[in-house]
Amino acid sequence: MTRWPLRSRREWTELRELRYIIGGPQGGGLETTSEILSWAFARSGYGVISDREYFSNIKGRHSYIHATVSGAEVPYHLSYPVDVIAAMDAESVFSHIGDIRDGGYLIYNSDEGQSRFNAIPSMERELRDRLAAFMKAESLDGTLASVVKYLSDARRVNAIGLSYRDLLDQLQKKESVEAAQASRYISTILSGAMAALSGVSRESIEFSMRRRFRQDEIYRANMTMFDIVSSLVESKHGSPLKLEGSTLSLRKMLVASGNDTVAMAKAVAGLRFQSYYPITPAADESFTLEEYERLAGDGPTMLVYQLEDELAVINAAIGAALAGVRSAAATSGPGFDLMVEGLGWAGMNEVPVVVTYYQRGGPSTGQPTRGAQSDLLSSVFASHGEYPRVVLASGDHVEAFYDTIDAFNYAEQFQVPVIHLVDKFLANTIATFPIPDLSSVKINRGAVIKEKVPGYKRFDFTYPVSPRAPLGTNVMWYTGDEHDEYGHISEDSENRVKIMEKRMGKLEVMEKEIPEERRYSYFGDERPDLILVGWGFVKGVATKAVSELRASGKKVGYLHIRTFVPFPSRTIGSVAKDVGADRLVAVEHNYEAQAAVLTAANTGITIGKKIVKFTGRPMYANELEEAVMRVMKGENRVVLEYGA
Repeated sequence: MTRWPLRSRREWTELRELRYIIGGPQGGGLETTSEILSWAFARSGYGVISDREYFSNIKGRHSYIHATVSGAEVPYHLSYPVDVIAAMDAESVFSHIGDIRDGGYLIYNSDEGQSRFNAIPSMERELRDRLAAFMKAESLDGTLASVVKYLSDARRVNAIGLSYRDLLDQLQKKESVEAAQASRYISTILSGAMAALSGVSRESIEFSMRRRFRQDEIYRANMTMFDIVSSLVESKHGSPLKLEGSTLSLRKMLVASGNDTVAMAKAVAGLRFQSYYPITPAADESFTLEEYERLAGDGPTMLVYQLEDELAVINAAIGAALAGVRSAAATSGPGFDLMVEGLGWAGMNEVPVVVTYYQRGGPSTGQPTRGAQSDLLSSVFASHGEYPRVVLASGDHVEAFYDTIDAFNYAEQFQVPVIHLVDKFLANTIATFPIPDLSSVKINRGAVIKEKVPGYKRFDFTYPVSPRAPLGTNVMWYTGDEHDEYGHISEDSENRVKIMEKRMGKLEVMEKEIPEERRYSYFGDERPDLILVGWGFVKGVATKAVSELRASGKKVGYLHIRTFVPFPSRTIGSVAKDVGADRLVAVEHNYEAQAAVLTAANTGITIGKKIVKFTGRPMYANELEEAVMRVMKGENRVVLEYGA
């Protein structure tokens, strides 16, 4: 919902941070451009975060990459306005008119100067209407050329018009690239121009290109295009956006998406079986695992199994867990809804299964490729009846890695389903982060019996967590009906009380054995005037906002919830008592502020002030800072809307 003109302005004074947008049609190579630039910046010693926003179609609709590069910190936040917009097509310029700072840089295709916004069939009606109003207000004729002139004159934007047709012709003359394939190299035009403006070395780009393109002829063609463009742009414009030398120590860093990070962590955790049905944004994680099914030796290290629907997915994962292996399912909202009955079966039968739940906008099909945090309550209360579970939520790539391992440990330690919440923003974001310290990783498989035990009771009432035996080692029974210690169906009332108290008694065990300090993190002043309370991908933007507000003299903190079952009740109760519940502000990507609902349910504390966003786009540092100031001036509910 871009607004024109942009409310805030930003001059190029923060030389340790570069923000850019790369826009183009879905399927046009944006993800490749994002990877190449992210790897190149990281190779040069900078921290990077790069978010991919896209429509739910295979090819054609407008998509874009929104990135932050920093030499002073590893950025986990995005913000507006940006310093550069690099556009594959005219629609990208029209879509992001208000997103570029005064004095910024626009890279565009000069061949499309006469393209009109109202002649683009893929553009949404609402955006077209806003553009029509904007064009009328600014006396523009609706062409790309008129918009470029407006940005140059009114906003002092440095417009870099490149003839993509001429550049592709030059490539064809130098390399044996077929005419039908030439358009694939438009993404490299943007990479070359971006690298020139930001001073990224050719060596860093070579590293990225070689990593991305394994075939020599494709690698050479891409490097040829890069050289043509970067030389042209640098000769005319220099490197005005070159970042100052990095103060980061990035020699031992990873560059990965959230999906890939979770996949790596599952391999480290000892995953042996994963089931899935392709669904956005969860599927990429399973695709990565499929690529690395054979990590060592001649045989497969794990089995990644695509099934016909999510009903089969959860039941297959349960079966693998009963057989004794570490098992998981990966899904998103509609898929999780179908899994709920199976999840209840796992809860009743004390099955240690992990569900990695990638949240997107709902309900129903909702916003398949947009993000949200609107599935928290459904995760905590999923399925009819009552059974214990663990619910974790990750805020960045580092947390996602370690939370994934904890998820498997908790599943087997307590013999419960574990739901690991990862929002779409984190899933589809490429970021730099420190290589995890594997020496700190511990594997806890809980109480396991591998030998034959006479009279084995799978659900022995003696323990809240009975020693489990894999299928085939002992005689045991599993059923979806209520059962006794052996697993036989029983509707006896006394037995029902015993088995329920045994199962639900795990909540007390988890409360004792999962440390309170593992359930939350805190950033900011010890006795602030305001404490933001959030979870998931809010973490990065909230900590950035806290840092900026503290620098301007405001006393602000951020309480980050990492575990919802069990809940950090003691900590939040203590904070509310110490600073006052009226100083707590819920910050969430959903309409209701669902973590605030759970806070009230678990502690009796009502968080009355809320900052929420439910557009499907992530929160941005600039809008969150502004929202906090509005709360400080007396507003109780602020709804954020910014984003293309």
